[in-house]
Amino acid sequence: MDINVKVKSHLRIQAFYLFFLISFIQIGVGIMGVPRFIFKESQQDAWISVILASCFIVMVISAMLFILKQYENADILGIQTDLFGKWLGKLLGTIYIIHFILAFLSVIITYIEVLKIFIAPNLNNFVVALLLLSLVVYSVRGGLQAIVGVFFLFFFLSIWLLGLLVEPIRFMHFNHFQPMFQASFTELWKGAKATSYTFMGFEILFFVYPFIQNKQKVRFPTYLAIIWSSMIVLILTVISIGYFSRDQLLKLEWTVLDMFKIQNLTFIERFDYIVIAEWMMVVVPNMILLMWAITYGIKRLYQVKQKTTLYILAIVILIASTFIDDYFLIRKIIDSVAEFGFWIVYVYPLLLLPMVLIKKRWKRKSGGRDLSH
Repeated sequence: MDINVKVKSHLRIQAFYLFFLISFIQIGVGIMGVPRFIFKESQQDAWISVILASCFIVMVISAMLFILKQYENADILGIQTDLFGKWLGKLLGTIYIIHFILAFLSVIITYIEVLKIFIAPNLNNFVVALLLLSLVVYSVRGGLQAIVGVFFLFFFLSIWLLGLLVEPIRFMHFNHFQPMFQASFTELWKGAKATSYTFMGFEILFFVYPFIQNKQKVRFPTYLAIIWSSMIVLILTVISIGYFSRDQLLKLEWTVLDMFKIQNLTFIERFDYIVIAEWMMVVVPNMILLMWAITYGIKRLYQVKQKTTLYILAIVILIASTFIDDYFLIRKIIDSVAEFGFWIVYVYPLLLLPMVLIKKRWKRKSGGRDLSH
């Protein structure tokens, strides 16, 4: 496997689109209930935990960008091969692929669970999964440029949902934030860690980077995407704390969706139905990009055609999501993805950075030719 990825010019995308890819993949199913999990750890200071988590993500993103800039046009799969050799690099790359597969599975089963709770309890898992996976397969076959188009379009088609937060803001009680600054650093850190599943997704930069045409402009849209998604989570957390009582916030599973229930229109009795249906425009792009990363990664590691992997994995996910309908099993899968992903997404890049620096210095001192260029 080559360290650097050779990408034809007509398959490259502009760095500008990283804003839509990264910010949108972070705002998935996890955001629908994340205020509850943060509040559970740091109580009324949960908003501080969100800021703490955002600062940590900026640090991780900075490390990722520095690592990528040390190579001409490499992805994480090539970088690991350069650092650790063929077999260990392939093993570490496989772990990334497994992470994306589990994340994909958690997204689809969580969305189906939300549909069953809020809309139709007797909804058939197989039918919903088949419809969602059909959209995913069709979009992934179009390539990364088509996927970017989906993200760009769906971003503007779903952004109006933020305007619905005006109604719960009117009923906020600011005494819910008192007393402030009572949580210890440990509690704040646990609250920040509770956002790990929601904020996960920016690791896709390690896979998309070789396809960026103007790499010198990568930083701005990447950091802007992190700021955007962080602001949304922060706003939702603040509104949830102010709107719900302490007992309500600890009890309600999908706090964000429950806030939309108070919307009152004469011609729509249950506005949350509209919101959940609209949320499909957030969920589907996430699944599309994750599926692309899986098929692309397997092609790079094992030389299997993306089309072959796409169909096989779609069938496996369809079968798995049909039979996974127990609430506690779904919760366990999500928790496992969050715990497993925390080490891969948030910790691993910081461990990888000094290894890249050491190898770069060693090659400079030895006077050897850098294989990455």
